[in-house]
Amino acid sequence: MPVVFREQGWRFHFFSHEGSPREPVHVHVARPGKDAKLWLYPEVRVAYNSGLSSVEQRRVIAIVAARRDEIERAWNEHFS
Repeated sequence: MPVVFREQGWRFHFFSHEGSPREPVHVHVARPGKDAKLWLYPEVRVAYNSGLSSVEQRRVIAIVAARRDEIERAWNEHFS
């Protein structure tokens, strides 16, 4: 499970086995008792949410949007 970065107590990561065929670029975000999956394109949006409040969802969406290039670069490096 490659961790791309940690910010504001959240771990942003993806799994090495992301399906077959592999799903489009996305990132998982987690902290104890809470996790979500966010698509990066065409816009950053929540694909799955377990336990994040609407405020937390907006925060992680903003973080992912601001660091989308970094996440995509890490994805491509890991899966190439």
